[in-house]
Amino acid sequence: MKKHTWTELVRSALRSLPAEFTTQDAYSMAPALQRLRPENSNAKPKIRQQLQVLRDVGELMQPEEGKWKKVAP
Repeated sequence: MKKHTWTELVRSALRSLPAEFTTQDAYSMAPALQRLRPENSNAKPKIRQQLQVLRDVGELMQPEEGKWKKVAP
């Protein structure tokens, strides 16, 4: 069974959030992601890191600190 990367997990979890969301909204996914990756006890920092990764590759925009917007493909 393939173990998904944190980027894949966060990208998938973001599908359940609206087009515009806050960092706190993203953090609400932490318990579910923590269950998928129990070896990493730092789910919130990983989520924050992956939001930045997705921003850097153009999948998200960060109009202001703490706010995120999905970029249409």
